[in-house]
Amino acid sequence: MMQLMVGPVLALAIGAGCRLLDIPLPAPPKLQGALLVVAMTVGYLLGDHFLG
Repeated sequence: MMQLMVGPVLALAIGAGCRLLDIPLPAPPKLQGALLVVAMTVGYLLGDHFLG
């Protein structure tokens, strides 16, 4: 449960840090690419939940 709370906070911190330091985001700039990253993350979490 703690991992689910830490993940979004860490993602927001990395996004804010990249914005403040003017570093390009380490994510795809298109919506389809961002959805692919979300789908992979959800798949990873579901796999961890059911197999772990």
